[in-house]
Amino acid sequence: MNNVHRMAIFACRASRDFAAKVIDGLNAIKSPEEPELRLGNLEVTPFSDGEFQPAYMESVRGATVFLIQSTFPPAENLMELLLCIDAAKRASADKVIAVIPYFGWARQDRKDRPRVSIGAKLAANLLRAAGADRVMTCDLHADQIQGFFDFPVDHVYASKVFIPAIKAMKIPDLAIAAPDMGGAKRANAYAKDLRCPVVICHKSRARANVVSKITAIGEVEGKNIIIVDDMIDTAGTLTKAADVLMDMGAASVRACATHGILSGPAFDNINASKLAEVFITDTIPLPEGKDTHKIKVMSMTGTFASIIRKVYNYEPISPEFIF
Repeated sequence: MNNVHRMAIFACRASRDFAAKVIDGLNAIKSPEEPELRLGNLEVTPFSDGEFQPAYMESVRGATVFLIQSTFPPAENLMELLLCIDAAKRASADKVIAVIPYFGWARQDRKDRPRVSIGAKLAANLLRAAGADRVMTCDLHADQIQGFFDFPVDHVYASKVFIPAIKAMKIPDLAIAAPDMGGAKRANAYAKDLRCPVVICHKSRARANVVSKITAIGEVEGKNIIIVDDMIDTAGTLTKAADVLMDMGAASVRACATHGILSGPAFDNINASKLAEVFITDTIPLPEGKDTHKIKVMSMTGTFASIIRKVYNYEPISPEFIF
């Protein structure tokens, strides 16, 4: 009976540091009589042709298994997560919950031009086929992606850490900006909680990852503006928006973006821009050897730890959400 409703937490290779901090968070909030949690022993054996095989080095029979893995870079890390889910199910885990702090393929949430795939829906189908019983993720690129899953999704918001941090900074003449029309809903939610005006940036793209023009709508002059977004990829949109806002008379421009993908010229773009600071979370680890003096990392591990515990104990998680 010791294995009934037992919590077991494992991490795939891309998120082991994140998972270790989640374990610390879980141990910090457990009751004194509960045993210390530890990260389970999951080994991944690589083959010379690029294949790999995960193996659980301890029993998961009857356990509720939480598998932590951000799918960035998306292809290999998603495949590793799928194999680990499959392995847990075949080892008789009672439930397998995929904890995906950053859900790759989320930008492919619709057919925005003819003859393209909807990658987010395909990824959801793959997770179901592998045997996942539930997904826990953070700031999906579009909220409607939750509907792509045929099982429960716990959608965590980074506003849980960003909004208290913004309030603590006590910035005068604050305004919240959306870097594009698609981010207007997120910006409005932040502005409503912070009781400040909203600025909307409108962009036109020459092609993927290349922005040709940005204009801003709203009161900008004299404002200390914080641009909020779900991710920073090459930082082209973000930095161009910041420069436009400063040229329009903003006192300062900062940014809060949940997922720091930071690919290609992102670091150079940020360092060369008029952004004062950029706040991201640790859903994706920062690469080593890069100039990150403008980038501040805020941790989502405490939030994930709290929600994992509540999901495991069948407790409501709505109090964890700011919006």
